[in-house]
Amino acid sequence: MARIGVEGTLSDVREALQSKGHDTVELKSEQDTQGCDCCVISGQDKNVMGMADAAMQGSVINANGMTADEVCQAVDARGQQQ
Repeated sequence: MARIGVEGTLSDVREALQSKGHDTVELKSEQDTQGCDCCVISGQDKNVMGMADAAMQGSVINANGMTADEVCQAVDARGQQQ
């Protein structure tokens, strides 16, 4: 399964991804994105963790307005595209 970086405020999303077998990492700093297939952010802060530039190669999913299940579906859809 995929390695997914998840913003700390999204504990419900992290739990849902883990229940589907994904390896999750809490995003606390720019280094936490290393090795992640994609990252899930809350969308509340457009400049997450003070990063103004793209720090990772994978997809970034903005979970603003999405349920945990919808985020899981988006992660799975991104994984199938790669």
